[in-house]
Amino acid sequence: MELLSPVGNMDMLHAAIQGGCDAVYIGMKDFGARKYATNFTKEEIKEATLICHLYGVRIYITLNTVIKDNEVSSFLDLVDYLYHIGVDAFIMQDFGMICMVLEMYPDMEVHASTQFNNSSLRTIQLLKDLGVKRVVLSREISLDDIKKIDIDIEKEVFVHGALCISYSGNCLFSSMLGNRSGNRGECTGCCRLPYTLYKNSQFVKSGYLLSTKELNTSSKFSELLDASIDSFKIEGRMKSREYVYFVTRLYRRLIDGESYTKEDIDILSILYNREFTLGHLFSSSIVNAKTSNHIGLKVGRVMQVTKDKLKIQLDHPLHQEDGIRFFKSGYGMNINFLYNKNHLLVREAEDICYIKNNVHLKELDDVYLTSSKYLSKVMESNVKRRIPIKIEFSAKIGSLAVLKISDFKREVCVYGDVVEKAKSTPITENDILKKLGKIKESVYKIIESAIHIDSNIFIPIHILNVMRREGIEKLNKKRCEVKRNMKKNPIFPLLDVKVTNYNTIVIENEEELAQVLSYKRIYTSNFSLFNKYKEKLNIYYIEKRNIFDKEIHDRSLVGEYCYSKNSISDYSMNVTNIYSVYYLLKLGYTCITLSVELSDVEVKMLIEDFYQKFKFYPNVEVVCRDKIELMLIKGNILDVKENEKYFLLDHKKRKFDVFFDGDFTHILNFEVINRENIDKCNKRYNFKYLK
Repeated sequence: MELLSPVGNMDMLHAAIQGGCDAVYIGMKDFGARKYATNFTKEEIKEATLICHLYGVRIYITLNTVIKDNEVSSFLDLVDYLYHIGVDAFIMQDFGMICMVLEMYPDMEVHASTQFNNSSLRTIQLLKDLGVKRVVLSREISLDDIKKIDIDIEKEVFVHGALCISYSGNCLFSSMLGNRSGNRGECTGCCRLPYTLYKNSQFVKSGYLLSTKELNTSSKFSELLDASIDSFKIEGRMKSREYVYFVTRLYRRLIDGESYTKEDIDILSILYNREFTLGHLFSSSIVNAKTSNHIGLKVGRVMQVTKDKLKIQLDHPLHQEDGIRFFKSGYGMNINFLYNKNHLLVREAEDICYIKNNVHLKELDDVYLTSSKYLSKVMESNVKRRIPIKIEFSAKIGSLAVLKISDFKREVCVYGDVVEKAKSTPITENDILKKLGKIKESVYKIIESAIHIDSNIFIPIHILNVMRREGIEKLNKKRCEVKRNMKKNPIFPLLDVKVTNYNTIVIENEEELAQVLSYKRIYTSNFSLFNKYKEKLNIYYIEKRNIFDKEIHDRSLVGEYCYSKNSISDYSMNVTNIYSVYYLLKLGYTCITLSVELSDVEVKMLIEDFYQKFKFYPNVEVVCRDKIELMLIKGNILDVKENEKYFLLDHKKRKFDVFFDGDFTHILNFEVINRENIDKCNKRYNFKYLK
């Protein structure tokens, strides 16, 4: 079982390794789902790869955004670079690029990102058949469902950190409102803002209605250990190195069979805490409507307020340079000066303390610890991670001295000078072991040793030092060795595709159907209506997506990646380049709906670029007029009634329609997309309208 830790910079990389991770995931400056993290340059990734492999840690690169056609060349150049420097896997979202990479680099591991929306058995099976090594399961999948996955593919599960309220890959909120796409690593966190819920026009409730708690499975982790999960993933590439270290260290201990303590939970609360939840894994409530901020750990209460100072009764130690927040006021500050009950400056206080009233607090309030300088010092002082090795030294008179070093998987061998008989004081086994054991500057620790020498021999001390250094360097090199050279050119057979060019429409009942018979293709989520008319009309069933074990009907509009006969892909599949279109057509889809995140110009360029590359025109559809679905959320998180009209109001007074369909909460955009002038002279589109 693998413990997978987040890394946003070099300091976090060392923190993850020292915390005990088995693997790390790292983003680059481009093509990663955390564009605003520090991220790594090419040179830093190369260095990080060497460091990871030296410690026996695997390194995965997040290339988990959708890719546009003008980026494909630079994307594949980056993939090629990463492949040859020896990273262990790519975490990917874009379907076309997944298919390309699997075809070009057959010995390279590809993991399907949670952004790919791995929510159902049919999606997981498709990925397995494509050659994907691992799926990062959607956070919405329950532990019971995970146990039902009998597909021979590695399963990776988030066990700690921030949650998305929407299915990953199915959130268009920041894209539609701020032109910053979550599918492009630019999420603005619209879910962390306050909203007011109305039924018809009547107030229902307000608060941070879409803001999630922090996932923390430590209290139920033993159940996860029994669920055939291959990798336990920690979220947090934009958090602190202390967060990475302590969270990694806790889950390392849990995997190794230890139990968590109250101190562990206190530390987790200090590091990052919006209230904790067991998440969808254990069917727990995930929303904290009171606040979207880091809360911290309650450590005391203000007992007295003056203009200059605050008197605090503590129930947890406080240190100089700690960060605190006052609960009711929301004010926060760093403690630059800390005084004990006798008003003397101290570095630590445990009962009564005084601090300066820098925030002009006016009333008594609870005190929460939100950052800890003490934890940084604890992290720095902890024992460093070492790789166990075995050394074996042989020295026979008249033969070369031999040193073998093994990490129990690899062995290296170095030779010294010819061993001579001692003329005065002979060297002893202890002398040799002492010199060979001077490896504190390396990543190793000797746990086994064997010295085989003749009696009364002489070996110069500097020769032993040279042999030790050379042996360590050889082992370092061997541990970091990666041999790859399997690049292939992709092959694109000509496909038999029939191009249509007509308008399509969405309807819900028979009355609406009677009014739209002139449309060449009709979509409906009303299964009875579809079943009644499927033999008479060109009617397609809108499949409810993200149902874990549901079968897909023939001739349907499908919103997630899976096998489906005579079906059309919906815009929720985020198709943004010609390769995704090609591979979906090759898979058997008859028409591909392009991403609503593409501009009119990008749509037209995609079609022409497709023809230039593959020598035939694709059958594609664009959403012409519709209220785009911004979020698809598991469960009834707003507690709304089915078939009732609700809307959310944001701080700009924009109204977002909301409904619950029995399984999912849907949030629609406040305005209707209108692309009716996308260039109707070009007959290579199908146009989809709302009802």
